[in-house]
Amino acid sequence: MDWLIANFPPKQDLETRKVLKKSLQANKYLAELKGLAQSIPNQSILINTLSLQEAKDSSEIENIITTYEDLFKADKNVKSLPPATKEVYRYADALLVGFEAVNSRGFISLNHIMKIHSVLTDSEAGFRKQAGTELRNEQTGETVYIPPQSPDKIMALLSNLETYINDNDNNTLDDLVRTALIHHQFESIHPFSDGNGRTGRILNILYLILKGLMDIPILYLSRYITSTTTDYYRLLQHVRDTGEWEDWILYILEGVEVTAKHTIEIINTLKEMMQNTKNVMRENLPKIYSQDLLNIIYRHPYTKTINLINELQISRPTATRYLELLAEHRILNREKIGRDVFYINEPLANLFFNMPSLGKT
Repeated sequence: MDWLIANFPPKQDLETRKVLKKSLQANKYLAELKGLAQSIPNQSILINTLSLQEAKDSSEIENIITTYEDLFKADKNVKSLPPATKEVYRYADALLVGFEAVNSRGFISLNHIMKIHSVLTDSEAGFRKQAGTELRNEQTGETVYIPPQSPDKIMALLSNLETYINDNDNNTLDDLVRTALIHHQFESIHPFSDGNGRTGRILNILYLILKGLMDIPILYLSRYITSTTTDYYRLLQHVRDTGEWEDWILYILEGVEVTAKHTIEIINTLKEMMQNTKNVMRENLPKIYSQDLLNIIYRHPYTKTINLINELQISRPTATRYLELLAEHRILNREKIGRDVFYINEPLANLFFNMPSLGKT
């Protein structure tokens, strides 16, 4: 079914009583998460670990399946990586490219979106130029939605969306409500031949950063969407079929609240782990302890000697000695996997291995 998506933003009253109540809750937990993230001395630990979690979960929605262990073991610069692992790492790279663009430029442009998509898909395909794209039900093969077909129409809708994303003068809606609208409109324009869902989910977090709701990219909805996939696609289509927005907006607000709560728990657990490790290192290994070394073994759940060599600027023998001492004191677990020796931060790795699904509250 074709949908007249040119009428954007919708002119109806979107902030119903239910929406207002839910947006207050979602904003409350998002603000708590933002403040908590600021308390981490080295925020790159959060960016590295949580962006990889997001890359895995978002890719899984598109049936690109890999494991945390494969990701932690992988060297993303090696050409022989399994295809799924490569795609997940490209997603993480695309996310950081977008974050840097928003941070440096203070707006989100169509060129930024194209760059994100290019990194994500490792292609320069750009926006769709060929007609014939239809979205089908995977089980029945039935066409459920036909996005805009004309390149001119696609570009006109994208330009309108770009204006809306960056419009501060006419912003009368709550920014989380606008996030729901932007995500729906982007997915409905479906501007790329492939990678629309993943690009759209990156756009979600970039918009939160653009509006100052987050400082760094650590609030991701992909695990929530993975846990509620049927609702996600049903509600996307419900808006197209009926023009009724409330249930879709409530769904996104619920996702923000649930995910913010979950991420708060992860960060609190991570802070406690780091403090415990710091105490053990200071007591038992004071000669090698440093905050930089602690940061490395929390940025890399599966640490290799090369990580210390590159990041501490030390020799291979010294790096090996540090890691062997950490293993002797059971701070890390030494394990040979294939040709490589890894020093595994098991509490940190298990935090990701045992991630729960995120349903509704």
